[in-house]
Amino acid sequence: MTNTPKQTNVLNINAEFSHHNSLRRLIHCLFAEKLIDKKQFYWDFDYCGYIYQSITSSFKILFTDVDIYPANTVLSYGNIYIIDKNNQKEIIQTIDDMLDILKEDLNIAFTPNNLNKLKNDIKNSVDNDINARNFRINWSHDISQQMSKYGFNDLTDWVVHKYSIRDAALFLDQWGSLEGHPYYPTWKSRPNMKAKDVMAYSPEFNATVNLTVAALRRDMAYIEALPHVANIHLWFLQQFPLIGQQWCDWLGQQGRDPQQWLPLPIHPWHLNHWVKEQAAELIQDEILLIDGPQLETKPTMSFRTMLPTDATNKAFVKLPIAVWMTSEMRSLQAKSIHMGPRISQLIDTILKQEKNFHGKLESLREDLGIHYRHAIEQDDSAGRFLSVVFRCTNSYERSDNLLPITVATLFTALPNQQKPIFTELIEKSGLTPREWFRSYTKVILEPVISMYLIYGIALEAHQQNTQVLFTSEGIPEKCLIRDYGDGRAFLPLLHQQGYQLQAYSWPGILPTVFEEDIEPVRSFLIDACFVSHLHELAVHITRFYRLTNHQLWRELKNITQYIFESVKPRIDEGFWRQEYEIFMNSPWQTRSLLTMHIQRYINYRIQHGLTNPFLLFQ
Repeated sequence: MTNTPKQTNVLNINAEFSHHNSLRRLIHCLFAEKLIDKKQFYWDFDYCGYIYQSITSSFKILFTDVDIYPANTVLSYGNIYIIDKNNQKEIIQTIDDMLDILKEDLNIAFTPNNLNKLKNDIKNSVDNDINARNFRINWSHDISQQMSKYGFNDLTDWVVHKYSIRDAALFLDQWGSLEGHPYYPTWKSRPNMKAKDVMAYSPEFNATVNLTVAALRRDMAYIEALPHVANIHLWFLQQFPLIGQQWCDWLGQQGRDPQQWLPLPIHPWHLNHWVKEQAAELIQDEILLIDGPQLETKPTMSFRTMLPTDATNKAFVKLPIAVWMTSEMRSLQAKSIHMGPRISQLIDTILKQEKNFHGKLESLREDLGIHYRHAIEQDDSAGRFLSVVFRCTNSYERSDNLLPITVATLFTALPNQQKPIFTELIEKSGLTPREWFRSYTKVILEPVISMYLIYGIALEAHQQNTQVLFTSEGIPEKCLIRDYGDGRAFLPLLHQQGYQLQAYSWPGILPTVFEEDIEPVRSFLIDACFVSHLHELAVHITRFYRLTNHQLWRELKNITQYIFESVKPRIDEGFWRQEYEIFMNSPWQTRSLLTMHIQRYINYRIQHGLTNPFLLFQ
């Protein structure tokens, strides 16, 4: 079909936006990670823009539209030019050009191959981003027509009208998957997937994916389950009554006893590109049976966590997929299988004890995890691509009319107007942006900081793992946390409160449970909740409403102080003072994502410190 001139123009605008998007992410990382010298960055009245003066050459780079926010946040929204020694300007349009210009100035050791790999991964991200934005043209049009047909001006009202709470949460999760992690320079990179496969399997393309429910011989598996999952097969039939019965019938027709096998859903891409080749011996030896029934699902924001389309099949299904996405190969390691249910059980117990922290926190617990482990060899690493975690959906079965919205979705444009979704909620609430942010921040921080200071548990409350439950008036009421496989905990604090947590340990696997130093737990919390979540929300609200005086960061500081004071009587005074000083005055530690990518992930825990924005309000 031939595009009209108007459609072609929109497609061109999307391509331009995606290239600007990649440059904005790169510039952000370069300054935040101190890979270029910020002392060389200054306002120039002659050019009416910010200049970066090279330290290795005579060129300058002109940024025509830059916003600078707390915590070393430099965001470029306009054109970028290189200015030579003769004062001639040339526009910089691509990542390749920018990296070639800046490579001698970079404060990091790298090889040409490392830089080329970064360029290729970013180019792949840009290509996927363009395709997703082009797909969204028709998707937005269809939704806008539906909203108009039924008389809805607000997306959230239309969603609640059209879907159950469960399916509304899923729809909004897919809708919000467009932007990706705010700090990843390779935010949409899937280099070993063809474009048609990216479109067929990705949430930003409103994909529907049929999983094969394979069977893994029970004696060749490790199982981690919560206490209420006493009988795995009964639990599976309760959670997946349709597909569970089909799975049992399929095995029975072959003369096999279902009790001797375990259900192992497999993603179709993973089945065809990894399992059939790498697990061929297991298939041949009939340890793994791969022609099981099909389960229709939709991918959530993470790409590899799926929710069945038929609500009678209840649980989320988290899978390994042998695809390099953003920063790593998406395996599902034994650590996640072991720790997800264990931490889920611990958090459930704490939430009952704490009455959900004044009703502000709910959990999507992980009931069951399975991974392949040879009965004799007992090698956990062998199962990282033959594994599954089942996550409950109980919090979607609600009668209070609260709507779960994944945090990343708040930043995504509405289908019927070019405004982020958070603006709809603010306007419905009748609150000022500052008042709304204050209410939102209390909902997030009261449970997150309390859980950390009292129990030593860091919830990974970043944009993808956190859903906020909103009233029909757009008021934030509760938060809903998911995905515990990589959650971090500090055992001494847990033990003080009378709780135990069995840590998982395996050679080459980074630990997530700590006994000597709480720093890795704290930095995990600050990176996920403060930097990637609340700081980003403050940036976007401030930019959209043109707020002044960094007022949202003042609110963030005041609420953090208030929560620290509220839990002070419950914890050791010396520990309280240590943590208060670090949260209020020390640099915010966050992951150095660009540095790690340039260095090809030889270390997954490289960090840098961002200037603490609370220091603005002494």
